[in-house]
Amino acid sequence: MTETTLAASPTAEETTYRSRRPKPSLLANGWVLLSLAAVLVPLLYLVSISFMTQGQIAAGMLFPAQPAAGNWANAWDSPIPRAVLNSLIAAFAGALLTLAFALPGAWAIARHRTGGKTLSGLVLSPWLLPPIVAIIPLLTLLRVLGLTNTLEGLTLVYALMNVPVAIWLLDGFIRRIPVEVEEAGRIDGANELQLLLRVVAPMLAPALIAVGVILVILNYNEFLFATFLTQSQDTQTVPVVLAGMLSERVQDFGRIAASSLMAVIPIFAVAVLLQRYLIEGLTTGAVK
Repeated sequence: MTETTLAASPTAEETTYRSRRPKPSLLANGWVLLSLAAVLVPLLYLVSISFMTQGQIAAGMLFPAQPAAGNWANAWDSPIPRAVLNSLIAAFAGALLTLAFALPGAWAIARHRTGGKTLSGLVLSPWLLPPIVAIIPLLTLLRVLGLTNTLEGLTLVYALMNVPVAIWLLDGFIRRIPVEVEEAGRIDGANELQLLLRVVAPMLAPALIAVGVILVILNYNEFLFATFLTQSQDTQTVPVVLAGMLSERVQDFGRIAASSLMAVIPIFAVAVLLQRYLIEGLTTGAVK
């Protein structure tokens, strides 16, 4: 037997791995394809509508006979670009503030047993209530602070609104960090603030990014608070502006489709660019 034949022959370990490797399941593959179709078909049809005229849409056509870019030009000249910028500012700034508030709280609950075993559940419980119950108190507080109908006020509301869910998510990540690492930092003379910022936070970087992406998506898609707390076009976010287009007496579905895609593209790009960090953060500590 030649050396080439020996190199090409699989070893016993490779043969065992191949025999144990699960075979593709027809049901699993079918479920994945069905899930992809459920996600992609509406988006693809939205793209198709954005290049149709009003007559083609009324005729029930699936694809434009002659693609036209007029809907995109109309959407670009509408309040949508400003609303997308407002949504991105409120979403990212609110997420950063939420993480700044939630990290010390989660660390205190996980490491110092602050509040015992029930505090994390009690912190999360108000987040599970219907958001409409908080509208009147928030309006009153923002009026006292002079932040009504401002992007700063909406950002502050987003930041405080998601602190409970951020604490709940970060609590599990912090508990997976070995206690010995923090004890070593204390032995080296680090105080609690230095320990949190220089030891715990760097080790939680993937988790912070993962939770931050979730918070950005929650803020970007939020509708109720943005509707009540912003009235002018300079402060309104994408969901509010899109809802205003749908409530018009004469609805231009082509322009609405193009505007919706303009709103989808930024947050979709964020999710794709940070996908690796999101997966890494959500799977941190899954394998011990």
